[in-house]
Amino acid sequence: MFEGLIGNEQLKERLTQLFEAGRIPQALLFAGPEGIGKKQFATRLAAAFVCETGKGCGACRSCKRTLETELPKPDDKDAFLRVIFSGHPDVGSVLPYKRNVLIDAIRDLDKEAHFRPYESAKRIFIIDDAHKMNASASNALLKTLEEPPETSWIFLITSQPERLLSTITSRCQTIRFARVAAAEIEEFLNIRGVFGGEKAALVSRVCGGNIGNALSLDLDAFLEMRSAMLDVLDAALLKGSRAKMLQIGEMMNDAAHKDSYEAAMDVLEMLIRDLWLLSNDVDRERLTNFDLADRLSALSDASTPDRFAEWLAEIELLTQRLSVNINRKVATDSLFMNMAAA
Repeated sequence: MFEGLIGNEQLKERLTQLFEAGRIPQALLFAGPEGIGKKQFATRLAAAFVCETGKGCGACRSCKRTLETELPKPDDKDAFLRVIFSGHPDVGSVLPYKRNVLIDAIRDLDKEAHFRPYESAKRIFIIDDAHKMNASASNALLKTLEEPPETSWIFLITSQPERLLSTITSRCQTIRFARVAAAEIEEFLNIRGVFGGEKAALVSRVCGGNIGNALSLDLDAFLEMRSAMLDVLDAALLKGSRAKMLQIGEMMNDAAHKDSYEAAMDVLEMLIRDLWLLSNDVDRERLTNFDLADRLSALSDASTPDRFAEWLAEIELLTQRLSVNINRKVATDSLFMNMAAA
């Protein structure tokens, strides 16, 4: 049923057992970090419901049709006002339009859920990014969950379950996904031929357990960004060059790089976490940026664990403030000057 999907082996076993016993709840909440395969799991389970063999073979016509969905254009708002069906008429999805799951789409789901299945014994509806429902859409869905049609199943997918109404989560059985282990991602990348050798090992660590990030990572762009953030640390810890740090801060906020600002901060945070680990005498094998162990070791020797912990806290605070439209240039300069202070 879940062949080819990596990670979360216990969940695979649990869902398979529930399915084979005919005990899949009519409302499931797939919760976990972005990019770890929640939607793929939900789609495979939906395919199993309509599979001609009853086992989710992935090879029959019904399975293949379920796994084929033609997505609408991002600016086609009308398409997001209704359930978007896969190639199978009994498996559909509700997708967010920009930042919101539209109430009209939830109302259409309620209508479709009350229709009898067209070809199979059941109908399955997947709501992607369910946390993007506003209060009106959430209340509309709640009515469906309170009295679910006997032939319809609803799967909600979210990376932020805390944003859902408690009345919705209480009516769903939550399936919690964990990040995928670096070793599993590395093996997957090698098998798929996306990256190989040391590159696969590095990508598997910097992607944060997120297979989606691993597959989409522009490694050359990442290495260039990492080099710039290493220059920040070098200027702060070894050279005492505030001018160099301000120059890099200017670059991070110019028109050519503003879209990658948050990614650059993530890379800086990742490097500082490695410095903190080294300053606490942690084995080099645990470093995310293991290929830079010698250079990072020299940087870590220039300061203390407490200082690195303070930097991490400042970056976390800056990242949180990004959501309220702070002046990024001023915030970056402030962070870098604090880092430069002895």
